[in-house]
Amino acid sequence: MWSDASDAGDRGPMTSEPLVEMRRVVRRITAGSDSIAIVRDVDLTVLRGQSLAILGASGSGKSSLLELIGTLSRPTSGRVLFDGADLSAMPERGILALRRRRIGFVFQSANLIDHLTAAANVALPLAYAGVARSARPARVRHWLDRVGIGPLASRPVARLSGGERQRVAIARALVNEPDLILADEPTGSLDQATGQEIMRLLVGLAQQRRALVVVTHDMAHVRQFDRVARMDLGRLIAMDHAADPCGA
Repeated sequence: MWSDASDAGDRGPMTSEPLVEMRRVVRRITAGSDSIAIVRDVDLTVLRGQSLAILGASGSGKSSLLELIGTLSRPTSGRVLFDGADLSAMPERGILALRRRRIGFVFQSANLIDHLTAAANVALPLAYAGVARSARPARVRHWLDRVGIGPLASRPVARLSGGERQRVAIARALVNEPDLILADEPTGSLDQATGQEIMRLLVGLAQQRRALVVVTHDMAHVRQFDRVARMDLGRLIAMDHAADPCGA
């Protein structure tokens, strides 16, 4: 289990141990009579302890790549490995269990259940993963506090602002203490200061032998990451250390 991300003494260095590996991955979709490649021949390795930002214009394939990494879609060809296991050989039940227990998602839209409270929304992944009911409240409160909205735990999310809702969604993604955190524009609805704080939290968690992959347009956050990739027309066309984010 994670310790609190603010405890720098518990942060491990980046390792050479791959968590995610993609080998010549292609994803095609059908549009009418046409077959369109939205992800093309991607080779990518994400290590434990590593944070990766993916940049690119709208329609470049960033979100489609994130879906493949997160098992939300399957490649048309190529291989995706998670912690050494080839996902193409894994039954759907195994994919679902892996996704629930080991991957945390933050989407552009918060996708919350409006009539439930913030705490109830964050608790849902714990229920799906089979975490004991008695263990849930403390973990829910911990992560709501970590994203700065602990006092709003009992408020229905329909009564929260856009930024507050996004922070609930981030807490929900983290509450199962996943090995892999995937985020699609996680700070888009947050003010600059809160966005920086949330991104520091995510990057810090990745340093604890987890991994973080973030799709973002916000160059203000990019230098916090270990690596930066750029996509264009479905291809990874550049990969740099964050000190020189793809020539930015």
